[in-house]
Amino acid sequence: MIVTRRVFAAALSLAGVALFAPLHPISEAMAQSTTAALVAKPVSLPDMAIGSIKAPVTITEYASMSCPHCAVFGENVFPMLRSKYIDTGKVRFVFREFPLDIKAAAASMLARCIANDDAEKYLSAVDTLFKQQDRLMDQTKDTLKSIGKLNGMSEQAVETCEKNQALLDKLAADQKYALDTLKVDSTPTFFVNGET
Repeated sequence: MIVTRRVFAAALSLAGVALFAPLHPISEAMAQSTTAALVAKPVSLPDMAIGSIKAPVTITEYASMSCPHCAVFGENVFPMLRSKYIDTGKVRFVFREFPLDIKAAAASMLARCIANDDAEKYLSAVDTLFKQQDRLMDQTKDTLKSIGKLNGMSEQAVETCEKNQALLDKLAADQKYALDTLKVDSTPTFFVNGET
């Protein structure tokens, strides 16, 4: 039998040991506060965020353009979230890239190039990329060129964007930070006011 952390924790709890119980409620609150501060800070790339900066709730999503669950969230849940909570000032929404493969990284880079730091343009490009996800996975270059063209980019501009090593390095640095510091290891991952 392989002993996993879950099996180990269950065994100890059966033996009456309170595993992972905080020694002090204050230390748990401090840990949550620290995590929230770590989630709140952009690393290399500027955040793509919509909604009031004064909203009482901030939702941060880590997503990959090749993740089917991310696409389903974007198509089925995000429009309702936006109309009921973001547009009414109750929620600020932050979208961050966590590419699971090179195709997702290329798509993220294209969305950044299309947006030129405009969150609305960025999220519109992401929406288009998610809607064309199957095609993106099968015919990556053609799909990127097509989506670039839809957004006023020439084929040369799309190719230049895809060869932008500085942008790729920043994307990789942000992904490493999310993985190492925030323990993001799958997509989509959501933080609500800094808590997963």
